[in-house]
Amino acid sequence: MTRHVRIGAGSGFWGDALDPAVELLEKGGIDYLSMDYLAELTMALLQRQKLKDPRAGYIPDLPVHMRALLPLAREAGTRIICNGGGANPRAGAERIRDLARELGLHGTRIAVVEGDDLLARLDELIQTGADLTNLDTGDKNFAGVRNRVVAANVYTDSSAIVSALEQDAHVIIAGRVSDNALYVGPIMHEFGWSYDDAHAGRIAAAITVGHVVECAAATTGGMSSRFAEMPHMGRAGFPIVEFGEDGEAIITKVDGSGGRVDPFTVKEHLVYEIGDPSRYMMPDGVADFTSVRIEEAGTDRVRLSNMTGSGRPDLLKLVVGYDDGWIGEGMLFFPWPHALERAEKAKQTLMERFERLDLKSNAVHFDFVGLDMLHGPASPRADYDPAEIGLRVAIHTDTRAEAEKVRRACSQLWIMGPGGTAFGTPIKPRPVYGLWPTLVPRSFITQTTEMLEA
Repeated sequence: MTRHVRIGAGSGFWGDALDPAVELLEKGGIDYLSMDYLAELTMALLQRQKLKDPRAGYIPDLPVHMRALLPLAREAGTRIICNGGGANPRAGAERIRDLARELGLHGTRIAVVEGDDLLARLDELIQTGADLTNLDTGDKNFAGVRNRVVAANVYTDSSAIVSALEQDAHVIIAGRVSDNALYVGPIMHEFGWSYDDAHAGRIAAAITVGHVVECAAATTGGMSSRFAEMPHMGRAGFPIVEFGEDGEAIITKVDGSGGRVDPFTVKEHLVYEIGDPSRYMMPDGVADFTSVRIEEAGTDRVRLSNMTGSGRPDLLKLVVGYDDGWIGEGMLFFPWPHALERAEKAKQTLMERFERLDLKSNAVHFDFVGLDMLHGPASPRADYDPAEIGLRVAIHTDTRAEAEKVRRACSQLWIMGPGGTAFGTPIKPRPVYGLWPTLVPRSFITQTTEMLEA
């Protein structure tokens, strides 16, 4: 009989709902709860927090989530794996250790996974002659942003997670491991797989399944093109993976929870955020999505089989975050009658104010909210008099002082603007972080695992 491991997807992003994760621990019968918190821009935001406070830089929600989840997980014998350590996994793990002590969960073992943060090693990396070409733009001038870098994190594989599980960790707090490493790690640990040719196809199967469920409710009806058909999405259940040692898997959810798992919801997320479907390259291996067989196996149960792929790539993705100036922003609203004409006149007035204030900008952008905010120039012009129109303006500048001019100009339309103009709270200028994705040799990366005990 094929052995299986049962893994729940407890989070898809920083800010995701907590109650479905609680439901997984209470009713899901899971062996592991894997929680993804990180996006590429998130690391730059967290690194800035860490620079201001050495005890910060992990996901702020982490202690709140663990206060609710940790007692349930210990009682159920479920192990929690997350990348909520963000830019400071050690501080995050120490905070969770202290929380476990506070909750009386003595003996709880919390693993710290580090090694993804290359901020202090960037010059060393440059000196190796590594090709740091921007993967998105082709720009080779990394030196042009070097003195503005605030974060540099590489997507790492699940080897340190496996090591932590081998050391009997109850909770694993990692930084920028790949999203699906949170699932590949426990699968490799449970079945004793290693990074060799004999297991490459099955590891690729684990990558495939991890990709399908890593965004949680996106597999149970969220973001679906059939969203209107999805039942009770306000209490959507998060997905559960039943992964077999034979490399096949079932995707399901807690009975009675909202949403739906069917072949189409699985297919929709299989093709989400991918490039070449035959070469989905991750730190743990390369998955081939073109061979996957997806079939219904019962109510809210979908079987994935015939999954395959190849071994680990020699290069890993490094995402560098850097200071990229400031955004000045404003939002104004205009009522019927002649709402669009009022908004167009306000746009003209703002451009005149920017000229009068000698605003120095790199880019100026306007949206007519309710008309073209989502589709831009492709939107048809209104052939009727809208009940209301919003005007959003966003200006990219080099300094906060220039961005502040935008807020002042928008506020001045309280009296200078068209009659009936309405405002919310003036929007403060905010810093902008640019991203420079590139590749680094795997050989340059060293992951570490350290155990803390409550």
